[in-house]
Amino acid sequence: MIRNLDTALMRTFVTVADKASMTAAANALHLTQGAISQQVKRLEETLGCSLFERDRRGLRLTRSGERLFDKAKRLLSLNDEIWAEMAGSTVAGQVRLGVPYDLVGTLLAPVLKAYVETYPQVEISLVCASSPELASALAAGTIDLAVIEERVGPTSGECLAIDRLVWVGARGGTARAKRPLPVSIVADTCAFRPVVLSALNEHGLEWRTVFENGNIDATTATVRSDLAVTTWLASTVPADLDILPFDVGLPPLPNFAINLHLPRHGVGPAAQEFARHIRDGLARRPQAA
Repeated sequence: MIRNLDTALMRTFVTVADKASMTAAANALHLTQGAISQQVKRLEETLGCSLFERDRRGLRLTRSGERLFDKAKRLLSLNDEIWAEMAGSTVAGQVRLGVPYDLVGTLLAPVLKAYVETYPQVEISLVCASSPELASALAAGTIDLAVIEERVGPTSGECLAIDRLVWVGARGGTARAKRPLPVSIVADTCAFRPVVLSALNEHGLEWRTVFENGNIDATTATVRSDLAVTTWLASTVPADLDILPFDVGLPPLPNFAINLHLPRHGVGPAAQEFARHIRDGLARRPQAA
């Protein structure tokens, strides 16, 4: 007997899972909370298993829900791709994407390449800045969408990935042991800066700034030359540098989320497709060890 999945129910399921909230999913899909609840219930009845359970922090996926989640996202991605191709609509125009310095050449490089190959008629403008600056640019309407690094927690964006914030130093270097600790930070607006300095101060560790002007290449050079240590997301650390363990006297750091933010007024087809490519690209990336 052939049985077919209802993609509308799958889209509701994925949205609830992404938002960890029926209310937030209802707002995102422009439905009532009751309709969202009924759709989730119908999908659970169709599959014969429970997909969500509630704890103190809200909704979370059950084991069955976790198994379904990635497959559901791939199904929806293929569904949307087929509709776009068969409808024969040409995606064109301009997209202004805001990206933090550390992500543009690492996690997002394959996404950018895939999008350009799929939609050659779209003109892409990249705006590289710190996450707080990108949030301001999005609110001001000078960019169409932004990938923003934020501490894990409530956000107005869509969480695409969670990564470890780690200490980074030269391979076999000695900067990690110096006191005051020489620290290189890309810019004074860096999203990591308040967290890092707070951790150092709470740990009672003396530190000094070695470099701070917004150039990630120069920050990388200072670390590579063993002039300082820095902090990056684990998945963005260059292969020739070391992720430093906490047992060298450095304080632990919190996890950060990589969130996709779109303007409140909505976006056009080109930006919508870009957002989909970003979601799919980060969903398929290998997780940092």
